[in-house]
Amino acid sequence: MRVISGTAKGKRLKAPPGMTTRPVTDMVKEALYNVLGFDVVGSLFLDLFAGSGSIGIEALSRGANLVIFIDRDARATQVIKGNLDNCGFDRKLYEVHRNDVFKALDILQKRKVKFDFIYIDPPFTDEEIFGRILHRMDAADIMKHQGRVIIRTRRKKILPEDLKNLRKYRVNDYGESTLHYYYRNEEDINI
Repeated sequence: MRVISGTAKGKRLKAPPGMTTRPVTDMVKEALYNVLGFDVVGSLFLDLFAGSGSIGIEALSRGANLVIFIDRDARATQVIKGNLDNCGFDRKLYEVHRNDVFKALDILQKRKVKFDFIYIDPPFTDEEIFGRILHRMDAADIMKHQGRVIIRTRRKKILPEDLKNLRKYRVNDYGESTLHYYYRNEEDINI
């Protein structure tokens, strides 16, 4: 696993030990960033269920202004910090928090932080968590105008097309994974 583009291009990234995380492949990461494009530059990016931090680190390497990483596993947050140190990013550009994702969303909402991109990679073994996190994101007030949510699931998992505030605009399958892309349900969205 490595950083594929930007200021930290080529840096090797470690994954947390054990079977609790599924590191995203370079193919999936490259496809994701091909969709997000240059909109990442200057963005605020949230990486939920961050694992190794690979997705958020890629955002930093490509010019995000701030990335917040959330994972409840202590080993994962230590690996994220090590990967960030290895890439040499300024510590003002990121925050790493060990917390339950749902509690962290409440804290971020109280802080009034608004994100351009929210990447969500829940454990594939918990079938119910996908609906829970998607509905929580729909209700949360942590996205900027025209903000986007991307959720990674096992291949071909069905997620709702429309929620109250989110609308799916793209779905792509890559190997064993599917990426579902949502935007805020606003009339003047430009994607």
